[in-house]
Amino acid sequence: MSKTQVLFFCTNISSRSKMAERILNTFYKNKYEACSAGITPTKVNPYAIEVMKEIGIDIFKHILKSIYEFQEKNLITL
Repeated sequence: MSKTQVLFFCTNISSRSKMAERILNTFYKNKYEACSAGITPTKVNPYAIEVMKEIGIDIFKHILKSIYEFQEKNLITL
């Protein structure tokens, strides 16, 4: 059974899209393969890191990706 691929997208990828990616991959990893990207990736918001720790998910060391990385792989068109 193939997984449904999901891309969460936001401008800076500092909190919501990174949180959504990790939640989907943690709790529904058998059904979905999620990624997140932004136009101008910055750093993960410290509040997002703290909130995710409360549910047992660490996003502190995660790499933030640019939306252009996905365009190069022909996954999306801008």
